[in-house]
Amino acid sequence: MAKFPKVREQHIAVFGESGSGKTVLVSSFFGPTQEGSFKNDLWDLVADDVGQGVRLYKNYLGMRDKASAPIQTRFRSTTYYFSVKLRGGDSDAAKKRPFDVLRLAWHDYPGEWFEEEPSSGEERDRRTDTFRSLLKSDVAILLVDGQKLLDHRGQEQLYLKSLMFNFRQGLLRLKNDLLEDGPIVEFPRIWILALSKADLLPDWNVDTFRDLVILEAAEDIEHLRSTIAEFIDTPAALSIGEDFMLLSSAKFELRSNDQQPIDIDLTKRVGLDLVLPVASLLPLERRVQWQQKHNIPYKVLKSLADGAELLAAGLADQKFAPIEKLLAKAGNAGKVAAVALPMLKEAVKLVGPKLEEMNEQARAKHDYLRATLTQFKLDLEHGVIDKVIRNAK
Repeated sequence: MAKFPKVREQHIAVFGESGSGKTVLVSSFFGPTQEGSFKNDLWDLVADDVGQGVRLYKNYLGMRDKASAPIQTRFRSTTYYFSVKLRGGDSDAAKKRPFDVLRLAWHDYPGEWFEEEPSSGEERDRRTDTFRSLLKSDVAILLVDGQKLLDHRGQEQLYLKSLMFNFRQGLLRLKNDLLEDGPIVEFPRIWILALSKADLLPDWNVDTFRDLVILEAAEDIEHLRSTIAEFIDTPAALSIGEDFMLLSSAKFELRSNDQQPIDIDLTKRVGLDLVLPVASLLPLERRVQWQQKHNIPYKVLKSLADGAELLAAGLADQKFAPIEKLLAKAGNAGKVAAVALPMLKEAVKLVGPKLEEMNEQARAKHDYLRATLTQFKLDLEHGVIDKVIRNAK
């Protein structure tokens, strides 16, 4: 029996209207990692469900070899489970690390469910049950369709208002059923607004996107925030309209007459390499910020960054066994949070040259967990510098 958890599971929920590119995104996230030419010296990515993996890779190959976009899925909710399996399982460092596998649960929520009323009580129940399944997600990504922004050039406000309104209404239709037992403790707390199909707007960076959204839809984002706040315990631990990113699965060259692709360059991806860092490290960083600013109950802190101590120990090269004993001795939940905070802060403040040095040291020592997590943090830093992602301060 392993003494420490060997699998650390993170959840991310992806929301977007029909046609916003959700299937293309997940296919382009997974597909390149399966090519024979793919090189990663730290980990391997596998689909836990072989059938799902085959379908996603087939989608990817169709885009790569035939310029054929995946068939759009309708009314289908899918959760994809991907495992980041760390290398060096037989090394001395591996025996001490708190986990060997970082599993990502990617929840793909049907866009039609935000645009259309349920046709029956049975369908309403299915939507509610589906939404409950993604409540473990710390991070939610709400897609803003780049094609629709182009279609509404000069009138972007109309599209953004419609998007936010439809999403709010979709949530409100679920509200009574979801709140049967009172405010929800475990609920996505970090909502990233992401520009999908960013390749259609090549001159934009994340600041361009953020400025447009705030200029044209600030009130609508605040209405969405107020709506979500009604669902959750401790609304202070909630971030909406503060985090933005660009996402593009590929560069699509389209025929002008029917907008069908004639070429798809899958090497021109934007933002997809940040999905794993966002899902694993952003909740850890936000937990520290909120714990320092607000009086957040421990049950909420624990739910919004479940496993934060494991990630922090792996990131900052701290021995988890003494930390685990220290937390166990802390007694009540408030003391646990207080004891854990310095460790979490230590992990979060790693930046710049110090972070690069730790990454190099971890690679030299074949400490694949620390190398992976420090690389994720470096990837987030580079994403900010390259203006692909912008996080709340």
